[in-house]
Amino acid sequence: MTTGFTPDTLRFLVDLRENNTKTWFTEHRERFDRHVLNPMAELVGELGPAMLDIDPDFETRPLVGKTIARVHRDTRFSRDKSPYRTNLWFSFKRPFKTWQENPAFFFDLGIEQCHYGMGFYAASRATMDHLRAMIDDTPEEFLEATAPARGQTRFSLAGEMYKKSLNPKLPPELADWYQRKTLYLMRREPVGAEHFGPGFADRLREDFTILAPLYHLFWSLRTDNGGGSGARRNGA
Repeated sequence: MTTGFTPDTLRFLVDLRENNTKTWFTEHRERFDRHVLNPMAELVGELGPAMLDIDPDFETRPLVGKTIARVHRDTRFSRDKSPYRTNLWFSFKRPFKTWQENPAFFFDLGIEQCHYGMGFYAASRATMDHLRAMIDDTPEEFLEATAPARGQTRFSLAGEMYKKSLNPKLPPELADWYQRKTLYLMRREPVGAEHFGPGFADRLREDFTILAPLYHLFWSLRTDNGGGSGARRNGA
């Protein structure tokens, strides 16, 4: 069982923000592994079986570059040349090169806040057009399919929206989806004691399970269906 994040996790991230150099990080690598990377990997390991129940094609290995983000930043095209991130995240997704266009579950831990949820990082235009076609053709069925989103208070619908109304006649509960350029459901909250210790894995598992029906709906929007046994099993 995971020991979970601790106040030492945040202390390291704060120290890294104030000493963001290769020399400092190398000298304090053991702290990073103990207080940040290892708890993150343990959390991924705890969640893995439940995530495979949602989609057996998920990559669930608790490894950097597989489910866990690299702490090293790509600074080639950034004005900010800080070599290391002061936040760390993991994601559960199918191992495709075009993962940005596919739905995924994610968790991001920062110094002041954490956020987690499920959705598209950058849904393709074809995917979102498919969503709008579903709303136009079968609005009642779409409302029924998205009922899990409206029947909970843990997550909010998010994603960049078009400024100009695409269909002024739609009621708000449909327009909120229709207007999106991409979409995801996310919870954002200040980091506190509830995120420390082994119990947080249970909470995250329960919250991700809430989003499972919507994950399968999001896969059904993919015009090529992405392939894989999960898509076939769930009718996507």
